[in-house]
Amino acid sequence: MRTHGMRLDTVPADRAVFDKTPEAVAHARDFARAFVGRLRPAVNSQDAASVELAVSELVTNVIRHARGNSCSLRLRARQDGVEVMVGDADPRPPQERAPDLAGGTGGFGWPMVRQMAKEVTVTREPNGKTIRAVLPR
Repeated sequence: MRTHGMRLDTVPADRAVFDKTPEAVAHARDFARAFVGRLRPAVNSQDAASVELAVSELVTNVIRHARGNSCSLRLRARQDGVEVMVGDADPRPPQERAPDLAGGTGGFGWPMVRQMAKEVTVTREPNGKTIRAVLPR
């Protein structure tokens, strides 16, 4: 895991870059948990769990579906929420698919993130895309 640009204050803007490995998901959750834990005023436990879950699902989707060797995570505090931005080197937007209720191959994460978030955008960039989700605070 490589982290860049940490700023610790009441409105932190933190970034991290993770190698595309299964361990990246746990590292991203830990990173999100630490970020939310530093916010003042404190984020209630349900909203903090939603941020952590959204980060986990978005990074998992990069690991499972995106091209490239890494993904970026940026977290930014707003008065009304927490912005979660996950970038990767694959310009293809996320695809909703029928959840696999028996085989364990997923299909739940993208719809769940879209349901939990107040806003979701997918921005195509020259070298991939960024998914931005704003979760309640």
